[in-house]
Amino acid sequence: MAEVATFATSDQLLIVIDPAARRTDAESVRIAKDVLSAGAATKVCLPEGPEEFARVLARRGSRRPVVVGDDRALMRAVSLLHRQRELAGCALSMVPVGGGLSLAGALGVPTGAVAAARAVLDGVVRRMDLLVDDSDGVVLGALRIPSLPVREAPPEQPPPVPAGSGHLWLRTCQSLVRTLVPTRPSREPPTGVPRLGPARLRVEVDGVTLVDLDQPVEGVSVTPGASGFAEVEVRPVSVGASASALCARGRTVTVSGADFRYRADAVVAGPVRTRTWVVREGAWGLTLPVMG
Repeated sequence: MAEVATFATSDQLLIVIDPAARRTDAESVRIAKDVLSAGAATKVCLPEGPEEFARVLARRGSRRPVVVGDDRALMRAVSLLHRQRELAGCALSMVPVGGGLSLAGALGVPTGAVAAARAVLDGVVRRMDLLVDDSDGVVLGALRIPSLPVREAPPEQPPPVPAGSGHLWLRTCQSLVRTLVPTRPSREPPTGVPRLGPARLRVEVDGVTLVDLDQPVEGVSVTPGASGFAEVEVRPVSVGASASALCARGRTVTVSGADFRYRADAVVAGPVRTRTWVVREGAWGLTLPVMG
């Protein structure tokens, strides 16, 4: 996170209320509107879907946008401004309302409606680093590549017992054995839930290979660090004693290998065979409370 901060100006605010926030917690939405309207000139917009959300943000004019919603609403706003190439000149504010708010909390946004609205009015804009991939996708907080699902063969079925009176005694014995032998609780995942196994990926940081395809890994995480660097952590599969994580810092991270999916903040993307992320230093601004 970049530490450069400027005081926010709250002369005119564009309050964009995500539809999910209105459905989830209408009372918090009302409180946020009341606090913001009492402290600044506001225009309230109630987009009904992603397309209208994008149109409202594009027509904001000189108003400072305030997103009232969850993590996905914030990510949508940052992604739209990035693709419009207007992210550098537009500081965002947020009042977290909804179910998924872990990203907002990690970024430093107050999770209460009143405290968050006051931070919009009286806070400072902090410039933060951003991960941008080669498909123009963005990552605000964390990128994670989990283990891969393991395809398992269906369990073998016992051969059927031939019909006939001569085999009646065999079926009776099998039934008696099943009732006498205690069943142990299964540790296997329920039917239809894939079991996770190690992935084989090549992870390169600034062109240097951190881990290659011959070393299976349990997961990879990449987070924007400070001053234009990303923090990369690879967790190799442990054999016997637990294996130490492999860590590196760099400006460019490339992951390649078999088809893999990845979680960018709260969104799962893929599958892809290769993807490169580049750190953009101080690429976006978010209004946060003044630190005492």
